[in-house]
Amino acid sequence: MADLAGNPVGNRAVVLGGSMAGLLAARVLSESYAEVLIVDRDKLIGVTTARRGVPQGRHVHGLLARGQQILEELFPGFTQRTIAAGVPTGDLGTLRWYFNGVRLKPRATGLLCVSAARPVLEAHVREGVQALPNVRFIEETDIAGLVATPEGDRVTGVRVQRHGGGAAEEIIEADLVVDATGRGSRTPVWLEELGYERPEESQIKVNLTYTSGQFRLRDESILNGDLSINPVSSPSHPRGAFFSRIENGKSALSLTGVLGDAAPTDREGFMDFVKSLPVPDIYDVIKDAEPLDDLVAFKYPASVRRHYERLERFPERLLVLGDAACSFNPVYGQGMTVAALESLTLRDHLRRGVPDPKTFLQDISNVIEVPWGVSAGGDLAYEEVEAPRPPMVRIMNNYMAMLQASATRDGAITRTFMRVAGLVDSPQDLMSPDMMFRVIWNAKPDPQPSAPNWQVSRPELADRVPVPA
Repeated sequence: MADLAGNPVGNRAVVLGGSMAGLLAARVLSESYAEVLIVDRDKLIGVTTARRGVPQGRHVHGLLARGQQILEELFPGFTQRTIAAGVPTGDLGTLRWYFNGVRLKPRATGLLCVSAARPVLEAHVREGVQALPNVRFIEETDIAGLVATPEGDRVTGVRVQRHGGGAAEEIIEADLVVDATGRGSRTPVWLEELGYERPEESQIKVNLTYTSGQFRLRDESILNGDLSINPVSSPSHPRGAFFSRIENGKSALSLTGVLGDAAPTDREGFMDFVKSLPVPDIYDVIKDAEPLDDLVAFKYPASVRRHYERLERFPERLLVLGDAACSFNPVYGQGMTVAALESLTLRDHLRRGVPDPKTFLQDISNVIEVPWGVSAGGDLAYEEVEAPRPPMVRIMNNYMAMLQASATRDGAITRTFMRVAGLVDSPQDLMSPDMMFRVIWNAKPDPQPSAPNWQVSRPELADRVPVPA
């Protein structure tokens, strides 16, 4: 934590919600406020299992590479501590990725995939936040609403009510309130109560269902050393899955169904769904595995983006981030990493003083724009999804389908694709001349990847474009 004696921004900041977005917000706020309080309806400290406030907590989660890098920046040594605690890791580009039923050609990306169950990963981050001397958790407490000046132009605190014993409602005064309560955020309602407009919303209804369970493999050698097997859902193969080794010798499997399709939660139906996947790999791995828990389903009807940046008026001393601002289709694994990126945006604003809400909300909208475009574009590839499709969306979806097909032949395409999907590199890298040439070349039937063909067909690229492996 930074020394506050020289230039503290304020005395107390209150973070609403203790999930990943709230924890990371508290971490950066601790550098600028004398006291940071995290308020949550659940018990948090010491919890390493799924909790009510994170209904998707029992399903496979992806911490994208950029998110892992930010956690390491905010909590130095974080990665080694998780590894020491039994969390396996691997290179993002060498996992078993299947698109349209065909495996992408593996290629190392230099990006680390940290494969922990969501509650375990969150617990490691929480421990880092707990270690900060000026951060305190207020657990098992409901958030009743905001407190503001009589004019409603500035938020001055929150109303809360602790669980049990008929506790009376109380007010926590604050110099800054940060809403990190997730997709169920009540800030739109609170804004109306204060005389402001609700934000506009963009929604993409994909009707996704996750059905998940944990297993212990009888012999991990069946994985051939692989960390994860991921036949990704696509319009040609709508049923998908994410299988990962996780901490302490366990494995987790989430089956995904879209547009109302769903894997059953009984063992026989679950296994029948596994058999229906476009590749047999996961069935081969888990058919003799020991189930460790009951199967559980989680429904995700729509991605929702709240456009706070479009509001003309917004109260001072109130910020919104994480899923409270934008809730992404979880199959793309973007939520935790976008929250981490937003925490760095918050840190930048705090270093300039008390954050201006309108400027902050515009800046996190810029953070959201690229991952939202990726997930929205992927969902709009399903013709059954009802939403406007600008011509550019169709053009990019056609190109991405060609790119994914070409990545089954050229590991260099896989490497670039995964670095972009990991939110480390820019999407523009997928459109570079070299990449486009690779995509077009490998999209041909039966490409000839030998060096002479590269040199004869495009001699001017011989020095710039590596020969496909």
